[in-house]
Amino acid sequence: MKRSVTAHLELYLHGEADLIFSIAVAEGSDCQETLEITSGGTPLQAHVVAGRHGTRLHRLTGRPGPMVIDYSADVLGQAAPAPVEELDIIEYRRPSRYCESDTLFATARSEFAGLQGKDLLDAVSSWVGDRLTYVPGASQPTDGAVATMLARRGVCRDYAHLVVALLRALDVPTRLASVYAPGLFPMDFHAVAEAYVEGSWHVVDATALAPRSSLVRIATGQDASETAFLSQHGAAVDLRWMAISAVVDELPRDDLSQLVPLR
Repeated sequence: MKRSVTAHLELYLHGEADLIFSIAVAEGSDCQETLEITSGGTPLQAHVVAGRHGTRLHRLTGRPGPMVIDYSADVLGQAAPAPVEELDIIEYRRPSRYCESDTLFATARSEFAGLQGKDLLDAVSSWVGDRLTYVPGASQPTDGAVATMLARRGVCRDYAHLVVALLRALDVPTRLASVYAPGLFPMDFHAVAEAYVEGSWHVVDATALAPRSSLVRIATGQDASETAFLSQHGAAVDLRWMAISAVVDELPRDDLSQLVPLR
């Protein structure tokens, strides 16, 4: 399997800003990549900060004015299955900023009583997929799982947050992963849940918009607060344009009868 991904971002900085990009393919893949950043036509160099679970952050100080970021990568084969750490099992059962599993405890226990393992993942994914409508621009950056459930609409991160919150309410360690997603339409950065059942991590994507086995990991964390493709501090930054692409040499069929790891 060969997957090719690109990200093109055009920003405008209203002052000097500390910028952190999370757009690079996570460590663990056989990957050939390039990253070019220019400010007013002048090349800039970002330094790499190692995050959790192989996440690679690129950080730099940006000057006021326009900035263009171009990232591309060819990923050959698949990465090894995600390792399992005891701290992950503890941490990813806790409520977080966008995944209020404590608030959704009663709902989860009522809707999914008696289910375990793959049956539980399938039930939660179907429940979220049936109740939400995918509407670009429908949600706010501050919306969490509870707001999404009430609004009954959102985008991929909203679907993922609700899945994460419901599974954590059922004591299933679950986290959010940002990914490149060959086959996704409309094309964008994508977000999925990753749940720990039967001794390993498996993808749960209630949007069903891309084959799970084609996904390429970018970042992994509690929720979108730890996986956002851009963070800025010190000045306002406008995202003027963004274009994402992700293709695979042969788009696989998503076999819903199988648990699928993110590789």
